[in-house]
Amino acid sequence: MAVAEDDARSQGAAKQWTQSGSQETSKADPDFPHAPHEWTKADADKVAQQEGLDMTDDHWDLLCALHEYYARHEYGGFSVRELHDALDEKFHVKGGYKFLYRLFPGGPVAQGCRLAGLEAPAGAIDKGFGSVV
Repeated sequence: MAVAEDDARSQGAAKQWTQSGSQETSKADPDFPHAPHEWTKADADKVAQQEGLDMTDDHWDLLCALHEYYARHEYGGFSVRELHDALDEKFHVKGGYKFLYRLFPGGPVAQGCRLAGLEAPAGAIDKGFGSVV
């Protein structure tokens, strides 16, 4: 891919974090200002424990980033690729998407959305993967 295309893609992903959307959020937890109103940190801890994850600050940073992304975009008005690119850009300094996969082996978008109390975008979960169709 050409350098100009990489720059354009990166700029587009970075802009996604500053756009405004319309998802209702809760101010109950100041650490998660964009979280859905029914979501609690305790719920995320419970799901993480069930999925064998030990939550660190980096895990919570991704959940906060997912909450923010969903809050700033119309629910369902984005593709899994747009979210992927935005997360890769946001966590670029730490290693981008490779870093996120080490945190969430079930997929930063699919597993991250489960813990964040969000519905994963279409295409994030392939129920037919590995099965005979």
